[in-house]
Amino acid sequence: MSKLTDVPKRILIGRALRSDRLGETLLPKRIALPVFASDPLSSVAYAPGEVLLVLSIAGVSAYHFSPWIAVAVVVLMFTVVASYRQNVHAYPSGGGDYEVANTNLGPKAGLTVASALLVDYVLTVAVSISSGVENLGSAIPFFVENKVLSAVGIIVLLTLMNLRGVKESGKLFAIPTYVFVAGVFIMIGWGAYRGLVLGETMEAPTAGFEIKAEHQGLAGFALVFLLLRAFSSGCAALTGVEAISNGVPAFRKPKSKNAATTLAMMGLLAVTMFCGIIGLAMATNVRMAENPAHELLQNGVPVGDGYVQNPVISQVAAAVFGDGTFFFVLLAAATALVLFLAANTAYNGFPLLGSILAQDRYLPRQLHTRGDRLAFSNGIVLLAGAAGLLVWIYGADSTRLIQLYIVGVFVSFTLSQTGMVRHWNRHLRTERDPAKRRHMVRSRAINTFGAFFTGLVLVVVLVTKFTHGAWVALVGMVIFYATMTAIRKHYDRVADEIAAPEGPSDDAVRPSRVHSVVLISKIHRPTLRALAYAKLLRSHTLEALSVNVDPAETKALQEEWHRRGIDVPLKVLDSPYREITRPVIEYVKGLRKESPRDVVSVIIPEYVVGHWYEHLLHNQSALRLKGRLLFTPGVMVTSVPYQLESSEAARKRARRRQEWNAPGAVRRGVAERPRETEAPSTRS
Repeated sequence: MSKLTDVPKRILIGRALRSDRLGETLLPKRIALPVFASDPLSSVAYAPGEVLLVLSIAGVSAYHFSPWIAVAVVVLMFTVVASYRQNVHAYPSGGGDYEVANTNLGPKAGLTVASALLVDYVLTVAVSISSGVENLGSAIPFFVENKVLSAVGIIVLLTLMNLRGVKESGKLFAIPTYVFVAGVFIMIGWGAYRGLVLGETMEAPTAGFEIKAEHQGLAGFALVFLLLRAFSSGCAALTGVEAISNGVPAFRKPKSKNAATTLAMMGLLAVTMFCGIIGLAMATNVRMAENPAHELLQNGVPVGDGYVQNPVISQVAAAVFGDGTFFFVLLAAATALVLFLAANTAYNGFPLLGSILAQDRYLPRQLHTRGDRLAFSNGIVLLAGAAGLLVWIYGADSTRLIQLYIVGVFVSFTLSQTGMVRHWNRHLRTERDPAKRRHMVRSRAINTFGAFFTGLVLVVVLVTKFTHGAWVALVGMVIFYATMTAIRKHYDRVADEIAAPEGPSDDAVRPSRVHSVVLISKIHRPTLRALAYAKLLRSHTLEALSVNVDPAETKALQEEWHRRGIDVPLKVLDSPYREITRPVIEYVKGLRKESPRDVVSVIIPEYVVGHWYEHLLHNQSALRLKGRLLFTPGVMVTSVPYQLESSEAARKRARRRQEWNAPGAVRRGVAERPRETEAPSTRS
């Protein structure tokens, strides 16, 4: 089976990397920015639209609140970025919010943060991919007509790219991210020049539409609630900020400084792009509606179900550059690509957090293991599966998915900043250096404001989005929390059971006797080897055991046994129902019942074959027996392998594959190191 899967695996994800090459996968800032910040940078493609969608409930007149909402989002962004710059310096190990909360607020708070982040990472992939499909669909209708299939296909492609390794995937993602950022800045600059300098009028494709408001003339509490809901939707621009604090170990040295610099660059770029798109959307009279088929009116008539509502950034680009122009197509393609690649923030954050949680025994240990390309492959595959399931359930609809969004990230924001406040308080109690104390006091003030502001936003998000789908994210967090708690209890229970005691114990007492049983079906080379091995053990008693399934074969076995003069007693068990496993299990249990202080050693001869299909033809009875005997106390199971010729040929083929180097590998310096000469075989 390994031969069948090895070649496709190498084609898809590349050659395996040695563990000592981990340092070569570390990221410089120019690649770390698109790897870790592609999510908040790309969110400017849909966050402005979400603000306008919510405001449209009160009609076009409510759009004039959007600049103020943008200002609130900008203040929040700078607050969070400044707060996380303190995090990356104080906790550079990569635990991020989880480590901060776990260390300063306790395991329950840490587990809450971990649950929130895991949910948020899954949603990041689902929302980014779904939004990217919708943006691409504005230029290529096929993607909109097959949203779920397209989204799942892109998730698979993105998974394969990440399985190739962080640095390699980062190089692939850098170009479209930088093209997108440059395209948005060119659009903002050109739009400002046309509008402010040339005095030209730019109109979006929906500028002539009217909006049928669900609630006309909102005022008082209803208006405040609507504005708060629009603000919470605009906060989607902040998702992914925490990924840099979780990914500090992936940066080149000095890690903390490079991570803090990348955070600042990301924040500055994101807020400038977000404000620019909001401003151009107002200037070009973009119209958006939650239910465009019935709420968007053209000449007083609803546009109908056939109308496809393009994202805000696409409409603004059409107004600034002209629909179908080179820059319009370039920005549309870059937007779609960067939204797909924004999911890469989660592909780097989720596996790393999963590895840390696995190390702390909250998740299966397999998530802590690096794959062939030194990436956390199991975490990558788990994330892809969860995101694909979510995309399928919600039909790859970004508007429905985004209602689930943000809750998890603001839970982690709030608890992390609260933990940082306690972190500084603890250090201030022991620090006497005035300069360091001033720095700590300033950092504490930043984190205190961050905790207050993000906590306030969390309340707003919960109140305004709970009935619109946020409850699903909360349920997901509860499921993750309960699952991880149960896994930790299991690992703790197992650790307690297997812990070696300090004094004498029953496990250290030698058994009274060892009763060895060699399972026999017929006399051949594997049987003779198993008998020879059993004699070498010098057990107190030794016998061969066979099950009478076919009387003729059993009789022939007994005759040959006596003819050869084998000096091991042969015992035959009757099996009227032609079973093999149950008679052996009952016999072994009987031996244990007669002498509880004895140990029974069951020795099973097995063939070693070289082809996957041969496994289906051999050793099935032995496999079932070993599986049952594992649950029998006081029974030791030993397999005595006998290598067939096909296994020898397979071993030689495997060695030739290991020693093979691709053309030019030696010249490029990537050839495998010379292997030690194999010792002469001692197998008889």
